[in-house]
Amino acid sequence: MSVKLAKTAGFCMGVRRAMDIVLDVINGKDKIYTYGPLVHNPQALDMLNSKGVKVIHGLNGILSGTVVIRAHGIAPEEHRAIKERGLHVLDATCPRVMKVQSIVERHAQAGYHTIIVGDLEHPEVVGLLGFSENMGMVVNSVDEAGRLPADIERVCVVSQTTQDVSEFREISEKIKERFPEVKVFNTICNSTSKRQRETISLAEKADGVVVIGGRDSGNTRRLVKVSESTGTPTFHVETENELEECKLSAFNTIGVTAGASTPNWMITRVVDRIEGFQKKKSPFLLRFWMNLLGFLVNTNIYVAFGAGCLTYVACLLQGINPRPSYFLIAVSYVFSMHIIHYFTDREAARFNDPGRAEFYERHERIFVTSIVFSVLLSLFLSFRMGWGVFLFLVTISLLGLIYDIKIVPRGRWDMFRYKKLRDIPGSKTISVSLAWGAVISILPALTVDKGIGLSTGTAFLFVVVLTFVRSALFDIMDIQGDRIVGKETIPIMLGEKKTVFLLRLSLGVLSLVLLASFPLGLTPSLSYTLLACIIYAYGYLFIYEKKAISHGVLLESIVETNFVLGWLVSLVWLLFLSHPINPSLQP
Repeated sequence: MSVKLAKTAGFCMGVRRAMDIVLDVINGKDKIYTYGPLVHNPQALDMLNSKGVKVIHGLNGILSGTVVIRAHGIAPEEHRAIKERGLHVLDATCPRVMKVQSIVERHAQAGYHTIIVGDLEHPEVVGLLGFSENMGMVVNSVDEAGRLPADIERVCVVSQTTQDVSEFREISEKIKERFPEVKVFNTICNSTSKRQRETISLAEKADGVVVIGGRDSGNTRRLVKVSESTGTPTFHVETENELEECKLSAFNTIGVTAGASTPNWMITRVVDRIEGFQKKKSPFLLRFWMNLLGFLVNTNIYVAFGAGCLTYVACLLQGINPRPSYFLIAVSYVFSMHIIHYFTDREAARFNDPGRAEFYERHERIFVTSIVFSVLLSLFLSFRMGWGVFLFLVTISLLGLIYDIKIVPRGRWDMFRYKKLRDIPGSKTISVSLAWGAVISILPALTVDKGIGLSTGTAFLFVVVLTFVRSALFDIMDIQGDRIVGKETIPIMLGEKKTVFLLRLSLGVLSLVLLASFPLGLTPSLSYTLLACIIYAYGYLFIYEKKAISHGVLLESIVETNFVLGWLVSLVWLLFLSHPINPSLQP
């Protein structure tokens, strides 16, 4: 069994924008209301409710606060009523819905009757009718189009933005046959059209399709209908608990898509559950490998091993003899800090990676014990290297520990927005990268007579950039959960596209430094072979952007493998391409 996740699954632009608008004002002191459900997804609404965002369907009893107009939009008279009440209004209407509203309003003022192809009770359609100046009608089938009043002369046809493409085409053709003057505007959202086309393609290639989304979501129900039209068995679920293993296990390939209101964490839960079914059908050796890889990635053992591998690279770049103690310190530090930050950031973890969050909570005692052991091991090894190294590691460790601790006291200091280091925008990715660079490249330099030099700077930059690209990519993947808990990561500040551009630019700068460091006598020719790590990083960014692999253990392991690649490249260079700096550098 294989699982194919649709590239278009999950929040569309309009829903993401509406959710962002609400999340941006949650931390204020105002009461927050949404005028009707913000989106048609129970889990997303439960999350907002847990944050204090209340759904209202009228203004009775609402005397103050902020009212957010949902993505579907509302009628003009409702908007006026909210303003007249003196409430603060935030309009989260989808821009594409606004475009349809303007078309309806403009043609109504010109004397056109508006025919909306959609669901009569859908909130978007109800809102559009409010712009039609009482000259609007709703049809949802060719038969209903045939029963429209015959005395209409001028007709403007629009569609609910989430309408089925083929149905709209058939209905609008019927309307054009019946009336002499008809203007047809295909106002179906491009995202909806693309999602439906991909669902058809997915259904044609899969043995079964799972569609994730709320029962009340019109666009999700249409995805189910579109998939069923291909003859492929289709299952509509809201949560992973509705999946039926006995039915899904009969299929070799399962396609998964989701409605425009379905949050990422629900998609992740469903995909993880289906992949769990998949493992049970796999041959023993493949199942063993998948379980082992999942264990190494989820426990952070693999990323910690990668950090240890980078110490070998950093030492060779500086002409320092690699020592097992450098490797163990890096492994222990990265392993312990990653787990500590998980336990101090559980809420985001539950949204970003629900499966891993459950795993950590089940084995909390084991992880806490491993943290204590790792910290003691790294401090013991650094102490044997001297007081300077020991104090350096203690300082770096303390900075990591206070990252999640409130350092600005209450009272008169409440004016300060940032009370923890983690509250500073973008601090997470930058601090992780700098800490890796310090422990992996600077710490070894403190143990030798030559000390810190320009070659140390090159090694530091190599580690920092590779780590920065890795961490920022994971921040992009976690952007939805991070927004929910109020984090301000680099992708949240810049957006996904600008962040990817920044990562590519960082890799480009590092490439130039590596190319120049050997001719300048800063590093050995190893710097040339390490360009393989830059190419590899560009490769996994490309894989993510194309959504060839967009989530999960496999993508994470591919990203982390870049650190191991650096070690392997260093071994090849040392064995075949160089004259060792001294004999003890031989592996």
